[in-house]
Amino acid sequence: MGTQSKPPLPRLFEIAFKQLDREILRFLYRYTNSREDALDLFQETWLRAYRAYPTFKARPNAADGFRPWIFRIAANVCRNHARDAARRRRVIAPGGKGHPDRPEGAARGATHGVQSLKQKISQLPEKQGRALAMRKFEGMDYPEIAAALKCSLESARANVHQALKKLRSEK
Repeated sequence: MGTQSKPPLPRLFEIAFKQLDREILRFLYRYTNSREDALDLFQETWLRAYRAYPTFKARPNAADGFRPWIFRIAANVCRNHARDAARRRRVIAPGGKGHPDRPEGAARGATHGVQSLKQKISQLPEKQGRALAMRKFEGMDYPEIAAALKCSLESARANVHQALKKLRSEK
């Protein structure tokens, strides 16, 4: 057998990380305009890249293909972050008066709606309420919910489904 000419996977990844880490962090900071959010997204970007690296199809000059690939991952992480933030804003009304998107009365109505929703969720069976909150408010996916609730994937899906069904029937 011939000798292997390229370093093992972690070494190649480490080299790419050292070459692009500051550039990726700047990209994420420009997107979020928040140091804390940028650092969180930075970790998420590199974690996803590390997990997906074995499937990365590099050309002979890996630097040519790796840079756009990692930036695509970073952009997707940013899109997910923006989508999750928008979802949280729709569900949880901000406190106080003068929200720029709503008239004064609408803010009070939204607060009442949120309180009503919280009360309805608290009346659900515990696992259903927790599964629904994890899925809709925290943006967790079903495998994460299943792990948190120590149940099967099917059970996690069923708990969210049943909770939504009960909330809809109470309208």
